[in-house]
Amino acid sequence: MTDSGWRRLGPDPAIAVWARAALPVAEQQIATSTQPWRCGGTWFVGVDALPNGPDGAVAGVVFPWSALPLAPLALHPAQLSVIRPGYPQPSLDESPAAFAFRQSRDAAHLDGLLPVGPDRRRMIREPHAWILGLPLTDIRAAPLVVWEGSHRIMAAALHAALRPHPVAHWHEIDITDAYQSARALVFAHCKRLELPAKVGEATLLHRLTVHGVAPWRGEDQGDRIIAYFRPMLTNVVDWIDSP
Repeated sequence: MTDSGWRRLGPDPAIAVWARAALPVAEQQIATSTQPWRCGGTWFVGVDALPNGPDGAVAGVVFPWSALPLAPLALHPAQLSVIRPGYPQPSLDESPAAFAFRQSRDAAHLDGLLPVGPDRRRMIREPHAWILGLPLTDIRAAPLVVWEGSHRIMAAALHAALRPHPVAHWHEIDITDAYQSARALVFAHCKRLELPAKVGEATLLHRLTVHGVAPWRGEDQGDRIIAYFRPMLTNVVDWIDSP
């Protein structure tokens, strides 16, 4: 991974073949899923929605490992992140403050930090190796947003918050305050980039890169669909320490 915390890969024919095979499967899953749409019906979260195999294959088409700078890992069913025109809209499951943050800061976050307990304090419960997004449609509205170099700030802040505690308990440590303070530094010091991508391309993020989704702008119509993979690591230490 580069110092920027992200890489654009492709276009590559192998990525395009996989994406085209995955699209009709994804559309069927989206149409029949019981997972709710959020943000006033403009965002389908689509957790584990694509029925790919652990090797990444879908509809008989192999995953494009050959086009990626990654060692093959066992893959979970991909998230299907679907955005529709008008995103975001207010909804009952989101506070006014959270909606405003979604509008002004792209709902910027780190994956893997889950809200735990009645106070929804953030803990590292899903340590993953990397984040890989493969577009299934060519719509460029509501692109992925990253804060370039933010993984360096986040790594330093989370190390400082976890260092006083036994390693075996790192997944139980409340890092909410450290995370929010570090994210404020990211907003102040890191460049915000929109990363639209087309079928045949992929976007690879360092797992500690702060990222989000831009509001829908422009005249595009239809679903913006991206399949995301985040294979899990065995422990929080690797999540913090590995490149």
